Amino acid sequence: MQLLPVLPLSVVTHSATDPAGGQEQKGASVASFGEILSKALQEVNAAQVRADELQIKFLTGEVQDLHQVVIALEEARLMMSLAVEVRNRVVESYQEISRMQI
Repeated sequence: MQLLPVLPLSVVTHSATDPAGGQEQKGASVASFGEILSKALQEVNAAQVRADELQIKFLTGEVQDLHQVVIALEEARLMMSLAVEVRNRVVESYQEISRMQI
């Protein structure tokens, strides 16, 4: 079973500036929100594809371990549920911001 990497919180919360001096860190690569979101969606897609492939292999008899198939399917389902919840929160936040009076 292959576990997908979990992004550390530091990747999301670090900024390109040093809080002590206010100077930009040289050589530090900070991923943007769009890059992080794109990578996460690619991982969700990969999990879905992997689950589909394992399911087909199980049905054709190439894979004998049902537990492996069930775990891959559940992992893909959970990742998709998380992606949908994140999308719902982003849309809800956008709608709330658009209703704000300036």
